[in-house]
Amino acid sequence: MAQDPPLTAAEKAQLAWLGARMCKRELAGPDVDQADLRRKFDRILDGARKRAEQGAKSQ
Repeated sequence: MAQDPPLTAAEKAQLAWLGARMCKRELAGPDVDQADLRRKFDRILDGARKRAEQGAKSQ
C-alpha cells in the first residue's frame, strides 16, 4: 500500500470507530458482509490523500 497521508484528529476517530465496527462484525461470523464499512474506510483515506496532494501543490 502507498504511504498513508497525515490524518486529522476527526479522521483518526472515524477510522478507529469503523475499525471497531469491522471487528464486531467479524466476530458475528464469516458470512457477514463488511463491504459498506470498507468503502467508508477507503473514502476517508482517499479524502486525506486528496487533501495532502492539494497541500503539497500549494507549497
